[in-house]
Amino acid sequence: MSSIIEGYNYDIFISYRQKDNKGDRWVSEFVEALKTELESTFKEEISVYFDINPHDGLLETHDVDASLKDKLKCLIFIPIISRTYCDPKSFAWEHEFRAFVELALRDQFGLKVILPNGNVASRVLPVQIHDLDDTDIKGCETVLGGVLRGVEFIYKEPGVDRPLTTKDNEEKNLNKTSYRNQINKVALAIREIITSISQDSREKVEIKKEVFNPASVKQPNRNTRFIVVSILALVLALVGFFLIPKMFKSSEQVEKSIAVLPFRNLSNDSTQLYFCDGFTEEILNNLQKIQSFTVRSRTSADQYRDTKKSVTTIGNELNVNYLVEGSVGLEGNNLKIWVQLIDTKADKHLWSNDYTREMTIEQIFSLQSEIAKSIAAEMKAVLTPGEIEKIEKRPTENLEAYNFYLQGNFYGGKSYDSQDYDQAIHLYERVIELDPGFALAYARLAMSYLSQYWFYHYRNEEVLQKCREVIDQAFAIDPQLPEAHLAFGVYYYMGYLDYTRALEQLQMTLKEQPGNSEALYYTGCVYRRAGNWDLSKSFLVKASELDPKSAQIAFNAGETFDLTRNYPEALQYYNSALSINPDWTYPYKDLSYLYLKMDGNTIRAKEFLYDETRKNAIYYRDSLTLEVLVLVNIIDGDYEEALKNLSRSRFDIFEAQWYYRPKHLYYARIYGLMDKPKLEHAYYDTTRILIEKKIKDSPEDQRLYSTLGIAYAGLGFDEKAIITSEKAVRMLPVEKEAWKGVYLVEDQAYTYVLLGKYHEAIKQLEYLLSIPGPLSYAILRLDPRWAPLKQYPEFERILKKYAVN
Repeated sequence: MSSIIEGYNYDIFISYRQKDNKGDRWVSEFVEALKTELESTFKEEISVYFDINPHDGLLETHDVDASLKDKLKCLIFIPIISRTYCDPKSFAWEHEFRAFVELALRDQFGLKVILPNGNVASRVLPVQIHDLDDTDIKGCETVLGGVLRGVEFIYKEPGVDRPLTTKDNEEKNLNKTSYRNQINKVALAIREIITSISQDSREKVEIKKEVFNPASVKQPNRNTRFIVVSILALVLALVGFFLIPKMFKSSEQVEKSIAVLPFRNLSNDSTQLYFCDGFTEEILNNLQKIQSFTVRSRTSADQYRDTKKSVTTIGNELNVNYLVEGSVGLEGNNLKIWVQLIDTKADKHLWSNDYTREMTIEQIFSLQSEIAKSIAAEMKAVLTPGEIEKIEKRPTENLEAYNFYLQGNFYGGKSYDSQDYDQAIHLYERVIELDPGFALAYARLAMSYLSQYWFYHYRNEEVLQKCREVIDQAFAIDPQLPEAHLAFGVYYYMGYLDYTRALEQLQMTLKEQPGNSEALYYTGCVYRRAGNWDLSKSFLVKASELDPKSAQIAFNAGETFDLTRNYPEALQYYNSALSINPDWTYPYKDLSYLYLKMDGNTIRAKEFLYDETRKNAIYYRDSLTLEVLVLVNIIDGDYEEALKNLSRSRFDIFEAQWYYRPKHLYYARIYGLMDKPKLEHAYYDTTRILIEKKIKDSPEDQRLYSTLGIAYAGLGFDEKAIITSEKAVRMLPVEKEAWKGVYLVEDQAYTYVLLGKYHEAIKQLEYLLSIPGPLSYAILRLDPRWAPLKQYPEFERILKKYAVN
């Protein structure tokens, strides 16, 4: 019998280990009891797949995935979770449990469904028959992409941990559960999920295939790549169903577009700035909860702090029709607020009001929701009950905790080059001490930890474990918190490069907050790392449109166009980032190097870097900008200047996400070009010693092996160089990480050159030019690293093939 939903072969799939059905045949009895309960729960007949002879006799010689594919196409998957089930090598775990989750993530309903009451449930409904150890729980949660939640059939007495049966007395059971009640809970959970799916299937509309067109690039291992891109494209279909109509509506069609400018701090106490900014942000957040509004982010509006520009100019620059501005003052225990709403097109004040409230947590939140509703009423927006509930929802009842939370946001949300995550983490942890029920604080704490992990400040498993714990706490307090889904998506992205689960979580944020530029930004970043460059650009461009004054988003959009070798577009976004924040040193590095990649123009690159106003940044603030200057000197053949610049640097390491370079490696390279072999050898050996020591502390850091391979090659350790370089590429291949991976391949090509394996190097370089990455025709032609290859016709052939017309 087929499923009640067309296109599905079963409603329910029961997955179990054969060992758990021996003896008392617990699984068989559970299935029969569940079928009986379902008959009294549903009007229609529910189909259940239960293989009494596990796996239909599939052998190792059979195509297991193909054999099970149709059977797994069901609405609900019920794994019987036992100690034996949690074996990653078992058939049920690999070919049923993991396989279903991957299928569900790609099908029309997704892994999680919204229930009629607004809650969210997974289509995996675990039935747990043993208490599990932490390793097994973590394994289950890794597959599920969330907390292990299900219905327990566990009988507990001191020293007893076994499956619950019909004969057990619930009064003697320490869990106080009865078999009959637990069966009923499973049936009711199934009814909720299937009812939601049935309603969802009636509401689905056809999605045009051409909207989702993942980019394909030539790569050595196409099978893995195809699987990854296919999964992501199908996940995108879910994103597209909910978001495309809202996201890509032109700005001319959006009538209620609004920005909240930073409120002026009227207090004489400058330390109250964080409260003033926090109050402004809460007004903005409340307005974002209204679906009919398009609200510019805080980062864009923050550019107009103390501005002298007219409201018309600001409206045009932010592309909004309305502005909110105001002021915050504190007098004793009284809070004084002034707010006004302005029509930017007509340069007309539509509404204003003064408020005086007592400085209590109740009055603060009441006032924030009142202001948002007043603005909505003035803009003739009809609020739904759900929107009103969200606006009036209070994150905490503790004023001291709220103050520390605002301070945490102040340090964690400042401009991209000056965030203080250590201070933010300290403040969020203080918030949680004061109010353990403050869900937003857990979400923001996780984001701060993840930023530290991503940028290699604290990169270890303990940090990720801490992130997971605080995210789980946020969900335990508020299971539908969009900010928690955002943090969870970033957790999967930054922590594990698990793009499928990251996108699923980000989609949940965007479903609730389609104008959330941060979620759009991270979605673009995920697609970039996954190698889906077209979708990456689409989301980053959209994020930039919604947050046009974010230097961070503009810069990342520029990097993406840069990597795909659309240099004119990249140039525009880099310049935009610098115009927004001219004190941020990082874009100078990419912009100056872009001049080299476009046409090999070292004069323009040097002029840009040697600008008097940037010398301090180059020499003292940003090692990567200085690194580009040294590379320009090397390409120019000005080795003495390169040595001079290296000696001026206070940095011993040039480090980014993509590589880890001791300064000694550049000395070795320069002395090699100057034909000073003793100095070259000495600096390669110093590099070797430093990196070998570093690897002992960070054995999972692929960047270190890549650099060590170059050092070994420079010392003539041929076999060690090849093994180490290949290990780096295997640890993080392009198929797994489309951005970092190309740096490792380029290092491998350079290692081959140092070893005299020129044909292997040429193969790698041709591959790199065929896919997005930092290597360009101009760099390949000018960089002396590749000079030994010029004697070979195949090298000249690829230069000609990829020459810029």
